[in-house]
Amino acid sequence: MPAKIPAVVFIGGGPRTAGVLERIAANRPDVFAGPLEIHVVEPHVPGSGRIWRYDQDPGLLLNSMAADITMFTDDSVACDGPAAAGPGLVEWTAGVLDGSITDVPDFPQHLQDQLRALNGTTFPTRQLQSQYLEWFFRRAARALNRSVTTHRSTAVGISPLADGGHEIALANGRTLHADILVTALGHTDSQPDAASVYAGFAARHGGYHAAPSYTTDVDYSGIAPGQDVIVSGMGLAFVDLLVILMEGRGGRFEEAPDGGLRYLPSGREPRLWAGSRRGVPYHSKISAVLRGEAPGPLRFFTPAAIESLLQSHGELDFHQHLWPLVAKEAGYYYYRELLTGSPEQAALGWDEFSARYAPLDWYSSERADLVAAAVPDDGLHLDLERLDRPFDGRRFADHRAVQEAVAGYIEHDLALRDSPDHPETLALFLALLHVYMEVGRVVPADRLNARSQQAIHGWWHGFFSFVDSGPPPHRLRQMLALHRAGLLQFLGPGVEVTTDESTGAFVAASPQSDGVVSARAFIEARLPATSVVRSLNPVLASLHGSGLGTEQQLLTADGIHSTGKLLVTPQHRLVGADGTPQDTVFGVGPGTSGWGAGAFARPRTNAAPFRENDALARTILGTARNLAGEMSATISPEPAAAGRNHTLTRNHR
Repeated sequence: MPAKIPAVVFIGGGPRTAGVLERIAANRPDVFAGPLEIHVVEPHVPGSGRIWRYDQDPGLLLNSMAADITMFTDDSVACDGPAAAGPGLVEWTAGVLDGSITDVPDFPQHLQDQLRALNGTTFPTRQLQSQYLEWFFRRAARALNRSVTTHRSTAVGISPLADGGHEIALANGRTLHADILVTALGHTDSQPDAASVYAGFAARHGGYHAAPSYTTDVDYSGIAPGQDVIVSGMGLAFVDLLVILMEGRGGRFEEAPDGGLRYLPSGREPRLWAGSRRGVPYHSKISAVLRGEAPGPLRFFTPAAIESLLQSHGELDFHQHLWPLVAKEAGYYYYRELLTGSPEQAALGWDEFSARYAPLDWYSSERADLVAAAVPDDGLHLDLERLDRPFDGRRFADHRAVQEAVAGYIEHDLALRDSPDHPETLALFLALLHVYMEVGRVVPADRLNARSQQAIHGWWHGFFSFVDSGPPPHRLRQMLALHRAGLLQFLGPGVEVTTDESTGAFVAASPQSDGVVSARAFIEARLPATSVVRSLNPVLASLHGSGLGTEQQLLTADGIHSTGKLLVTPQHRLVGADGTPQDTVFGVGPGTSGWGAGAFARPRTNAAPFRENDALARTILGTARNLAGEMSATISPEPAAAGRNHTLTRNHR
């Protein structure tokens, strides 16, 4: 009897799925070279998916420079599968222009202009990035010898079958049989938290409220020109919001005589009042280049150091055991660049500083004394706590004081980061990036206490994003121009938003200032918190309802708390409601308890998502090898009018 072909179904066809498909193709000769039937369910264009799709505001940019973007697993990645050289975004652009890369659609004129203007330091548009990601998906699919079928639909339900497989119902009426199922859903929307009163309040009083969501998917037509709007959140979603509500409504920026920017309003813009926990926007990306000694590998946050901590403590606490190593690593990178790249700022040589620094605890007075002796200018000392809480302990006399403080903070950030004079900021960036990529590899998740699990996915991820994942510098200059134009006001740190039934207004206030702002419109400028239970995605609802998947639960001193994330094992197998890992159901991406973040990365950084993609691909292939000849792979008939739904290109003309 001939062997049956295992069927692998991916729910979600964004860049993470594309990366796993590329790794399946690369690993097949080594793990399982037999036939596979692969299905990708994605309502948007495969490769770019929802978040990176072409169909969004053309003014929206990536927060990474073009030179820092690749989808290829190069030989820096510590994985069992083979490296696969391929063009990052810059090289791909050059190949499109010279004709060596031909599998691309006919680009509209504005994208052709972007291709010609792009270089390594360009912050590309998301529309251009969508084309690179879609090309990569097509390339990965071809490498699998036409075994990939895409379904431009939404998965609406998952049912276990007696043969061990699963049936996936699609919104278009089709049904897929999966011997192996992979959920790669990316960021999903959620129902409002039960404790939230904002939506109902706005509806009762004829106001406007935008709950957390992907910024470009929100309808802002209910916001009138000149209307006051309270905004909670000053991260990347806030940056996108400014693009949509300002330039997106016809305003434009121009260079001012003093070298700054001036905003010329269209008259259709609202006036925004923005605040957040820190009260300041994310730090900008860095334009400086290193001048000193090359950073080299991590020295303190290493597998050996983590193992030593495990031997001593058994269970690790992030803030007590791991954060001191992270901080020490950050300081080592930072001061190496400062002392070797800007020796005029130093009173000690690097060799002496390094030898004395290595044995000291980050929080020791000896370490502080050494820094003071080595760097006379205390304005150059690295204070990570102050970096995380820039206005901690500060009281603002009035609204004007808040404006001056936040605008001054942004100006200072630009002076440090959008300047060739402070490459130590780049060294700090690199240290945090390298540690971030290592956390999931060197720290066993099952040896962390519950508080540390929360800290890693919460505070540490937030701090890293604040320092390392900010917008291009010109976005901060635009914020200052909008502020000078009177269209952006700052609320300060720790902003709390309440409601006033007597006036029908939202009320925002900072505990560090006496100022209070009232407005009938309120935008929560952030992605929704991950929640399997409250998810609006029908697949997550189906997984939870059937018990095939469950939320990660953490036992802390004050009870059991849910992270909202889909619980997976270190091998990315979904864990069912009964605590049993599923043999053939996997989950990957930001909505799972796995660590690897992102889908593309900087070249030659041993990127965590690429390591995860390779490991997951090998696990899928090993599972397929074991299932081959044992399980069936069928797909139900579909109406003839539906046709084969596997178009992988888009015509933008």
